[in-house]
Amino acid sequence: MDEQEHGPLAGFTVGVTAARRADELIALLRRRGAAVVHGPALRIVPLADDTELLAATKELIGHAPDIVVATTAIGFRGWVEAAEGWGYGEELLRVLRDVELLARGPKVKGAVRAAGLTESWSPSSESMAEVLDRLLGEGVAGRRIALQLHGEPLPGFVEALTAGGAEVVGVPVYRWMPPEDIGPLDRLLDATLSRTLDAVTFTSAPAAASLFSRAEERGVRDELLAALRHDVLAVCVGPVTALPLQAEGIDTYQPERFRLGPLVQLLCRELPGRSRILPVAGHRVEVRGHAVLVDGALRPVPPAGMALLGLLARRPGWVVSRADLLKALPGAGRDEHAVETAMARLRTALGTPKLIQTVVKRGYRLALDPPSEEKYDG
Repeated sequence: MDEQEHGPLAGFTVGVTAARRADELIALLRRRGAAVVHGPALRIVPLADDTELLAATKELIGHAPDIVVATTAIGFRGWVEAAEGWGYGEELLRVLRDVELLARGPKVKGAVRAAGLTESWSPSSESMAEVLDRLLGEGVAGRRIALQLHGEPLPGFVEALTAGGAEVVGVPVYRWMPPEDIGPLDRLLDATLSRTLDAVTFTSAPAAASLFSRAEERGVRDELLAALRHDVLAVCVGPVTALPLQAEGIDTYQPERFRLGPLVQLLCRELPGRSRILPVAGHRVEVRGHAVLVDGALRPVPPAGMALLGLLARRPGWVVSRADLLKALPGAGRDEHAVETAMARLRTALGTPKLIQTVVKRGYRLALDPPSEEKYDG
């Protein structure tokens, strides 16, 4: 079986914290072979039920702004649809036709035009920093600016406009709330702490903040930070999403384009690149999160077996004692017989028993091939 058959993420487990578009992200990951643990860190208040959005919409209809900044396509569409549901659709569109309407990027521009409107300007970079530079360059003193919020912080954006003399009106198109069922998030948190996840994906800054908050409630915040700093890859859809993680000293990975597809492509590069690849007993062995590739064939391995193999792979060719292997087994207690049982199952799962050698009265070792040396002809 080669990579085309089992997928570049086969043998890895990825955590998904997203609520919105989670199904799409999970499908992309599974299509590439990943196992997925979904623990939505947030839920979204339905637009039509959001009294804050209704109040902001009525205020803007009654007192039109000079500029409106549309930041997300789904948010802008949802705003217009919610206004229509409340009976204010035509009035809102009339206001938006008469203002300077800035659209952050091509998707937002498409949503604006689908509503029968025309944007005044849109950056090619999809960057809020470029939007801010344009506004400040035009001058904002005395101008009223409506900013469509999208559930994530915009650090410095509102402050810079206010400092420039603008009045900023936030339009909270949807709001994040804690999940009603905390169970899936706890399972994702536990999997992160136990390092059974190879990566956790974040598609919004509030999701990261919510995960930290839940860890704080359970008294495991320091353990979570340690896992994300050293063992579990933190992958974010973009730089704004990454801010809460980076503030905690966590290195984050982000695609060049802030989309789900490029995020998954990034994982397809990064996770296999972190695998340990060893020449063992004439075979190519690649140790992944919950499986092993032996000469390209995918071999799922039970958690106890992966714990043993991980320790052996960290000391390739060296004998590892039963006592040390016992310490690596999850919940094994003090009986070294558990090592023998787990080792037998590991060998069976690998399908090639000779990969692991028993060293009598000492322990076990990977049968590492000696390094090849080119002949010297003098």
